[in-house]
Amino acid sequence: MDQSLAATLTEWRRHLHAHPELSREEHDTAAFVCARLAELGVAYTPGVGGTGVVATITRGQSNRSVGLRGDMDALPIAETTGLPYASTRPGVMHACGHDGHTASLLGAAALLAGDQSWSGTVQLVFQPAEEGGSGARSMIEDGLFTRFPMERIFGYHNWPGLEAGTVAVHDGAVMAAASRLEIAFDGHAGHAAMPHLTKDPMLAAAHCLVALQSIVSRSIDPLDTAVVSVGIMQAGTVANQIPRRAVMRGTFRSHRRPVRDAIEAGIRRVADGIAQTFGMTAEVAIRHGAAATVNHGAEADLAADAAAGAGLPVRRDLPPSMAGEDFGWFLHERPGAFVWIGNGPTDAGRELHNPAYDYNDAILPAAAAFLASVAKRALRG
Repeated sequence: MDQSLAATLTEWRRHLHAHPELSREEHDTAAFVCARLAELGVAYTPGVGGTGVVATITRGQSNRSVGLRGDMDALPIAETTGLPYASTRPGVMHACGHDGHTASLLGAAALLAGDQSWSGTVQLVFQPAEEGGSGARSMIEDGLFTRFPMERIFGYHNWPGLEAGTVAVHDGAVMAAASRLEIAFDGHAGHAAMPHLTKDPMLAAAHCLVALQSIVSRSIDPLDTAVVSVGIMQAGTVANQIPRRAVMRGTFRSHRRPVRDAIEAGIRRVADGIAQTFGMTAEVAIRHGAAATVNHGAEADLAADAAAGAGLPVRRDLPPSMAGEDFGWFLHERPGAFVWIGNGPTDAGRELHNPAYDYNDAILPAAAAFLASVAKRALRG
């Protein structure tokens, strides 16, 4: 990549970083993407699955097609980087690098538009609402794969801690299925000095918090991977009152559907059992979010070959992550692969979802080159 394009991608990425938008609110981001695509002379369709954009580049006589995806949304996190291009929107920041994913997909569009060596159709999918917003499903439900035909689809996520520019390709599972849990215990409120006249939902919730950990340790095969974590406990407003209701919220993760189902059954069993033990009721609500991201074998090999062909270091020895990624929904519809591209060291808080995180601009050329390379290789066979 020439230095002029690399500098332009950095400029675009930093603009996006300074103007983050939450899931399903990516109106300015989508408009920015459309404006850049117009400058590149690339046709696009806005409003796909909400605020999503799909750009289409067709060249030559081939009827082959491939999709490339980049996500656009930010997180409700207050940025602490102090960078000149830090978020200008209080409480919102690109703490996961989607600004870089969007900029590098625009870079791939620029590379492909200026390259006469390939034939076929490339669909560039600028996806909204990856962060728990089911943006992939929204685009699919809006006819993504019928309106914009593609035989395969590829994408990437930057990966802090992996050497900058290195491409990690997994055989099989890459990221976990992510589900949300909420358990509400309804007891009987009363004076904290007379607990015998109450039914304490906080005590039930405390027992439940501990018992939930037995699901992974005693109900899941040790050779499988699973996580159950509670991140929120809410109850009471007065120090000397036992409240009527206690609510816990969290997440559970797995790489295989049978494991996910076993965790869900375990959560319901534990909550109901504890509620009966303490003489109260429990309401359990579970919402399944991102599907597990599991690479297809042939496409994983193709992605590794494409990365090597672009002159990038390749690793195939990294374990999968328990983080979620809704690219998995695309892989339910079409063969494809999702890779990690190293973001470099994690010093000074450069970790995903950290308020001090920042996407490494130095990897923009590598990411754009990988996306362009994997598209051309997929179109060849």
